[in-house]
Amino acid sequence: MSEENEISGFWVLPEGCISYIISFTSPKDACIASAVSMGFKSAAESDTVWEGFLPPDYQDIIARSVSPVLYSSKKELYFHLCDSPLLLDDGKLSFRLSKPSGKKCYMLCARELYITWGDTPVYWNWKTLTESRFAEVAELLNVCWLEIRGKMQTRTLSLKTNYAAYLVFKVLQNSKGLESPSKASVKLVQQSIAEVEGGNNTVYLKRPTHRRGRWRRVSFIDGRMPEERRDMWLEIELGEYFNDEGDEGDIQMQLLETELLHWKHGLIIEGIELRPKEG
Repeated sequence: MSEENEISGFWVLPEGCISYIISFTSPKDACIASAVSMGFKSAAESDTVWEGFLPPDYQDIIARSVSPVLYSSKKELYFHLCDSPLLLDDGKLSFRLSKPSGKKCYMLCARELYITWGDTPVYWNWKTLTESRFAEVAELLNVCWLEIRGKMQTRTLSLKTNYAAYLVFKVLQNSKGLESPSKASVKLVQQSIAEVEGGNNTVYLKRPTHRRGRWRRVSFIDGRMPEERRDMWLEIELGEYFNDEGDEGDIQMQLLETELLHWKHGLIIEGIELRPKEG
């Protein structure tokens, strides 16, 4: 049977049936299907299809938004959640969807992290930046012991999904001491059991340099380097965790530099983001 006949045979199905079938595909496939014909467009853009791509608890999530969430269709809501992160829980948490899959992405603001000496003004300063989605960011003034931790309940994440955690930050031009290697990890923590999963990774908040007659970049470094994000912040991957059933406990994410104890300053922390590793 030719492809044209296959499409013609498929089209004799009721629109609701076509929508139900498309709901088992992906957002990308639904967008492609909507371009086949006007009939397919109606089926592929129906609320039946796009509600299936939204998280099961999406209504509870948008109810926690600090601003009203307005939409005329479930497709419009889907792309709104992909392109415009919501601030939840009085601005303590940022939420969005991964556009390819509809999986949940969260960012904990700096105020929700445990930062050693974070409330000591001589070491850390809390301030507002217009380019941040959160009301406050943490600016490192001067410490030798750098310790940043965050945690999130596994039940809030998408199931059967491999997540990576990223520290989101900026480095000021006058920064110092951030070239030292830090230890990062993502671990599962349960109430009845200590840390049971996740090893340490070596990361750098700033690419190291060394002196040999003149300053120059090191050609080989054993560790992860920061990457620039679309929102112009930097991020460094701390580690990964596969969220299977989502009822196992808390994910603990951390970054430590507590061995070399170099004095450090010029770091601005926005938060820690958990998002699916896709592609």
